[in-house]
Amino acid sequence: MVVYVTRRSEQLSQALHDYVVTHSLQPDEVLRDLAQETAQRYGDLAGMQIGPEQGTFMTLLAKLVGARNAIEIGTFTGYSAICIARGLAGGGRLLCCDVSAEWTALARDYWQRAGLDDRIELRLAPAADTLSGLSADTSFDYAFIDADKTGYVRYWDLIVPMMRSGGIILVDNTLSHGRVVDLTVQDDNVQGVRRFNGHARADARVELVLLPIGDGLTLARKL
Repeated sequence: MVVYVTRRSEQLSQALHDYVVTHSLQPDEVLRDLAQETAQRYGDLAGMQIGPEQGTFMTLLAKLVGARNAIEIGTFTGYSAICIARGLAGGGRLLCCDVSAEWTALARDYWQRAGLDDRIELRLAPAADTLSGLSADTSFDYAFIDADKTGYVRYWDLIVPMMRSGGIILVDNTLSHGRVVDLTVQDDNVQGVRRFNGHARADARVELVLLPIGDGLTLARKL
């Protein structure tokens, strides 16, 4: 099941969201064009793309931790990948995992336009298979999970052991449009997010906070 999200921080009014975006570093032409083309091609599905304030936050966070090796689970049309890759230190690499050749074809076009295609590797396969197939000495500084919500716990359990001490994990949509606190909602995606939130909170290998950015963004630091 596809989860439809919005390209804005849902916990804010539209006026406050506009104020936040206006008073933050603005997306450049590449990101603006990518957002527009994604909306034109995919309509409501474009809501799966992260919003501009989240993208800027993710870029700055990568710079702050000096990330070199990063991984993204769920790439869609590549907006978040651009944001992450731009924050990587010199020589940094981003591994993107997705299953859609159609969506990521658009991503590739914009990665090339942004001058980032040489630092982004795309693997089209189920993310759990890609992660399980990585070498035992694989280490990441930065990870972003934004794929099928029922798979979040599995992705987390595969990624956490690969994170270096001090490495950052971001997990998207962890408020599930506010439905996580509405116990009358029991669909698979919401239950998957609830399972993940409890699972991650109980994980002694990390310290974390759930931020009300976008549709909820969990930020964890590997101890």
